[in-house]
Amino acid sequence: MSVAAETSHTGALGERRPDLPALTGLRIIAALLVFMSHVVYPMTSGNQNPATPYSDDGITQTLVWLFYPGGYIGVSFFFILSGFVITWSWRPGGRATSFWRRRAVKILPNHAVTWGLAMLLFAASFTPLWGLPNLFLVNSFSPDPNLWGGANMPAWSLSSEMLFYLLFPLLIIPIAKIKESRLWLSAGLVVLAMAAVCVATLTLLPDSPRYPGEALALTQFWFVYMFPPARLFEFVLGMVLARIVISGRWPRIGIAPVIALLVAAYAATLWVPEPYSISLVTAIPFGLAIGTYAAANLRGRRTFMGSRVMVWLGTVSFAFYMTQAVVLYWLRGAVLGDAEYGPVGGTLLILGLIAVNVVAAWLLYTLVERPAMRHWSRSKKTPPPPPREPARAPVPTASAAE
Repeated sequence: MSVAAETSHTGALGERRPDLPALTGLRIIAALLVFMSHVVYPMTSGNQNPATPYSDDGITQTLVWLFYPGGYIGVSFFFILSGFVITWSWRPGGRATSFWRRRAVKILPNHAVTWGLAMLLFAASFTPLWGLPNLFLVNSFSPDPNLWGGANMPAWSLSSEMLFYLLFPLLIIPIAKIKESRLWLSAGLVVLAMAAVCVATLTLLPDSPRYPGEALALTQFWFVYMFPPARLFEFVLGMVLARIVISGRWPRIGIAPVIALLVAAYAATLWVPEPYSISLVTAIPFGLAIGTYAAANLRGRRTFMGSRVMVWLGTVSFAFYMTQAVVLYWLRGAVLGDAEYGPVGGTLLILGLIAVNVVAAWLLYTLVERPAMRHWSRSKKTPPPPPREPARAPVPTASAAE
């Protein structure tokens, strides 16, 4: 049974739609996956080699195996969710420059502050070209591994996000014209395009040089993971999924089966080889989770992901993502040095680092992100938009009740 069978159509593509709090809550899960992939085996560019939480190498290697895919798929989730949320909130008739302004103000102030902190506190000594490629978000376009990291390393993904935002006013034109009866087919074709990127990575790009023990050569890894145009399909998948929910064609799927599918997909990434494990294995489960939680919100269902605590954490999740390098690669060493601990001490350290990063994220959000959005996200000549309604089940219309 589809959402349309129970409720009215959520409106034309350009109508203002309600907030989807569960999707905000989901953001912190993806941010934590990225954080855990870095905390269990901290690694920066250049000559940095931070201590691990655990003195037992066996524990460290097990956790690296368990959480290493989390960094990849956490980023992929953000890319798909970004396409969904922006399409959900998009209204036709607006100027592309206004859209770009809002997205730039959302991202760039946090980026500039964390880039400056990283360069000042720990990264300047090993970051080439004074960190300028990272600052201007062009480092991911280069196949040179010396430029990928450095400065505030997690910010590499913003290169892709900025490309997505730049292209969105063009992408929405053909996506808005897709017939509703062909939306699911279109989503499937986008997933096939993601698979084609993986195949092209293995067949068209050189398989050397590579780091010892790595499955992909450096150029292959850069292309499938860091090269922004190659990640565009994930953003487009989110856009198409948003249109499916907007059209009322999302099937009624329980939250429990979706969570089980997500767990199974994560387990699969531990065994499926790269490049398929980077984003392809989880693309469909992530898409189903995003659409299902959105549809649940539209039916008025309360979920744990939409709870007050999870929504607050999701609200600061971008700041959480941006502050992690400073916490893991500078603050941890500045306070504790190279100390490593046993099972209990190492676990407490990880929990403590998460808590500290939440506080750092709250400070960045409160002092930088929120004021920037309040003061600069729209022109002084542009009136503020009407308040967005909370998600609730719409009143059935005659056509919906038939």
